[in-house]
Amino acid sequence: MSRQPSSPTLLTGIGELVTFDPQHDGPLGLVRDAALLTVDGRIEWTGPASRAPRGDADREVDAGGAAVIPGFVDSHTHLVFGGDRSAEFEARMAGQPYSAGGIRSTVAATRAASDDELRNRLTRFTAELRAQGTTTFEVKSGYGLTVADEERALRVAGEVTTETTFLGAHVVPAEYADDAAAYVDLVVGPMLDACAPHARWIDVFCETGAFDPEQSRRILTAGAARGLGVRVHASQLGPGEGILLAVELDAAAVDHCTYLTDTDVEALAASGTVAGLLPGVEFSTRRPYPDARRLLDAGVRVALASDCNPGSSFTSSLAFCIAVAVRDMGMTVAEALRAATLGGAESLRRDDVGHLRRGARADYVVLDAPSYVHLAYRPGVPLVAQTVIGGA
Repeated sequence: MSRQPSSPTLLTGIGELVTFDPQHDGPLGLVRDAALLTVDGRIEWTGPASRAPRGDADREVDAGGAAVIPGFVDSHTHLVFGGDRSAEFEARMAGQPYSAGGIRSTVAATRAASDDELRNRLTRFTAELRAQGTTTFEVKSGYGLTVADEERALRVAGEVTTETTFLGAHVVPAEYADDAAAYVDLVVGPMLDACAPHARWIDVFCETGAFDPEQSRRILTAGAARGLGVRVHASQLGPGEGILLAVELDAAAVDHCTYLTDTDVEALAASGTVAGLLPGVEFSTRRPYPDARRLLDAGVRVALASDCNPGSSFTSSLAFCIAVAVRDMGMTVAEALRAATLGGAESLRRDDVGHLRRGARADYVVLDAPSYVHLAYRPGVPLVAQTVIGGA
């Protein structure tokens, strides 16, 4: 997709427009037979085409009856890595269980890759995301696990997104297998010093086989003291204390949330922490899907993200995640669409993306379909006709 400065543009002929603007109909802010005006890369106006401010636009484009939605916001990806784990996937499909230890094979391949190899692969993934309607995305480090490799992962990630996350606490690398405490010292000391200037967030895999709650607390509070926002991986492989830790530390998001206790749900509902659900993981590992219905009914804010990574969820398609969430996680199509757009923005504590209210960045997707419902109704079909970022 080419990126060029945009002049005031009126998009008309929209069969169905999702805005999440309360001035329009229902929770989606839905407008039928709609138009939208963008000025200087921002949303200036949305509403019925019959009332469109045509005199304010330098050019007019006809959407031909297509549906238009906000660009997807993918709040959880791991896109800087080397190597391939397709053999591991094949083994899982033949019955071998998933464990967090497979991350170490990617660590070895990532350390061996050159900067250009990592950068070129990330460029391809970015194009893949854009082609599938994702306009904002987060990228984590976590496959280097040395000071130099974590710093370069974040530096490379920062070339394509401002939403960069330091995940030095992904797993304990092999060279520290007998001294996890020393590795935690490294993460909160020299590694954080090198990585904090390149990161917006800090994250930790608080899980059996990775980092325990006290190690996680130490790492997250150290990052917060350096001005980084807090994110947490928790309750992917079994119930644990990670969700409560995330709430205690006012984390922006706690992701996975596959195994939930009543206490977890109550704490999330009373907090400002978003529950990030990653259905590509359960699809790829054949583990139980998170119970989105339970969270939504309790009033928890939910995001859907791809968790695109080479081991447990090698998909970059949020449309696919929407279809799975509707089919297997108890979400309506409207709820799943919200979670993949506005929910992702809330997970990143962004108010300028994920919706098409006035003043938002003009990030939207034109679908080759008359309704957003087709995202789940036609799974696996490439329905994104055009991705627009900042009006371009």
